[in-house]
Amino acid sequence: QVQLVESGGGLVQAGGSLRLSCAASGRTFVGYTMAWFRQAPGKEREFVAAKSWSGALTYYADSVRGRFTISRDNAKNTVYLQMNSLKPEDTAVYYCAAARNWGYRRDEYDYWGQGTQVTVSS
Repeated sequence: QVQLVESGGGLVQAGGSLRLSCAASGRTFVGYTMAWFRQAPGKEREFVAAKSWSGALTYYADSVRGRFTISRDNAKNTVYLQMNSLKPEDTAVYYCAAARNWGYRRDEYDYWGQGTQVTVSS
């Protein structure tokens, strides 16, 4: 059974940092693009960041570029999201996702985690 398990969420003050992790298990993700999405209350799930298997391709949403960094350790089947200079508008449930090909649309992603809550207080 394929599992993507996120961790590292929590409550942080504006300007602070958090590091999210996503551990993949149940199958091999060789060649898969890994990404982070988020969903705030009352809003649609939106793309945050993606990184290709080789690491050659990385893409960020405009709202997080320069503040968030996505990385991955393929030997550990783990992807990370380092979030710095957090703002209240970053408050959301953050989801890890995996796709066979490069992309950043929700419908391109085949596997999803359960999500981890990030709350940024002002």
